[in-house]
Amino acid sequence: MTSDPQTAFVQAQQDAQALPKKPGNDLMLRLYALYKQGSGGDAGTQRPGGFDFVGAAKYDAWDGLRGKSMEDAQREYVELVQSLQDRS
Repeated sequence: MTSDPQTAFVQAQQDAQALPKKPGNDLMLRLYALYKQGSGGDAGTQRPGGFDFVGAAKYDAWDGLRGKSMEDAQREYVELVQSLQDRS
């Protein structure tokens, strides 16, 4: 693992795409939320509505991390991807 957090975050993004087995929906939402928080900070104010159930679930997962620093989210993302690689 690299000592540079940003490099580790970018590498984890690539590693997540290459996982041999797709994680379940709960883990996929967690990965999405940590990625979005780690790359852009808090969720915006526009929650998808109507029948966009997937979009709403993704937004809710991301919004659940409101206030978490981008650095903490990046670190947790890297750790989660590493744990998923270890399971494979």
